[in-house]
Amino acid sequence: MMRTRPLKVALLGCGVVGSEVARIMTTHADDLAARIGAPVELAGVAVRRPSKVREGIPAELVTTDATALVKRGDIDVVVEVIGGIEPARSLITTAFEYGASVVSANKALLAQDGAALHAAAEDHDADLYYEAAVAGAIPLIRPLRESLAGDKVNRVLGIVNGTTNFILDKMDSTGAGYQEALDEATALGYAEADPTADVEGFDAAAKAAILAGIAFHTRVRLDDVYREGMTEVTAADFASAKEMGCTIKLLAICERAEDGASVTARVHPAMIPLTHPLASVRGAYNAVFVESDASGQLMFYGPGAGGAPTASAVLGDLVAVCRNRLNGATGPGESAYAALPVSGMGDVVTRYHVSLDVADKPGVLAQVATVFAEHGVSIDTVRQQGKDGEASLVVVTHRASDAALSGTVEALRKLDTVRGVASIMRVEGE
Repeated sequence: MMRTRPLKVALLGCGVVGSEVARIMTTHADDLAARIGAPVELAGVAVRRPSKVREGIPAELVTTDATALVKRGDIDVVVEVIGGIEPARSLITTAFEYGASVVSANKALLAQDGAALHAAAEDHDADLYYEAAVAGAIPLIRPLRESLAGDKVNRVLGIVNGTTNFILDKMDSTGAGYQEALDEATALGYAEADPTADVEGFDAAAKAAILAGIAFHTRVRLDDVYREGMTEVTAADFASAKEMGCTIKLLAICERAEDGASVTARVHPAMIPLTHPLASVRGAYNAVFVESDASGQLMFYGPGAGGAPTASAVLGDLVAVCRNRLNGATGPGESAYAALPVSGMGDVVTRYHVSLDVADKPGVLAQVATVFAEHGVSIDTVRQQGKDGEASLVVVTHRASDAALSGTVEALRKLDTVRGVASIMRVEGE
């Protein structure tokens, strides 16, 4: 039997995502009520610019006083889609104090202060759900947190930023340079006027921290994630990747060490074989590849951003939290029992593609090979091309630690025959 008293929802933020949340709550009100077991009422919308016309939202629901809204005492669920650290953090903790559960899409805040927010939710017997914080509409957080709760996840490898994937896909398919591809992404609305958070990997790093924490039952903060942007990727890098049967993606990679005693989380451009499922992810789409003991390899794919896709994830969380509310229960909270140490990038083991500018004369290859050997880095393949006294030397390694490769490159720079290191790129997905 359906309860007649509605569950009241406060919406913090009414931008691209927030306006879609409000629209879906209104147009799908009957379906949401049937799925939850009670009506859901939009009780207030906190915004910065109250004069802006917001279609479908009664003017009397709009307020600029977000704190007063979450302190009303009759709010069941607060939906936070304003982003950033403050005032979002204070508003969420205040919501818990006044008896509300929270649905958030705030990846930056969760990556930085997720542990404290989970603790605050637990202290007040409230829910904290955030499916929309990673990969937009793709169901990912809940499968990791619930569906795979009985399994052991060893690796999460994914494309979690649509802007960078669009840019890299354009560079790969058309031969465009980075700036040209970025300009097209901006013109089409995929890139912000200031694309730094995307192209320098900050957005993906926050998502990697969240994914690693859930996958490995370990607290992983944003500062624990190695981050490298993709602004230095060139058309020449793509040409080299194609010669290897690869493409280039900006990847978020979270994995256990081979001995299982630690974990790492990192974001950087990488060559990935065309045979890998992630290589076929085009445009602004996202995809995440999960490897675990029992279930093997799983791939989650779909639109990773945008108002409607992200709102879909928010509404899914809203339904779950409202159901918990009706049942007098809460869903899964933070699981950090494993408390594994988070290792630095120096401990990461992978393959490398190293492109060197060298003198075109006898003995250069032998000198370079000796340096690799002295640092314990095994060479898989070498390709050399030369003309007019200058040459390019491309070395692809077997698996080696980042520390060993860094030492190798430092020694190579000291060789008189090495004019410079043109590029270094990791090779993943094998």
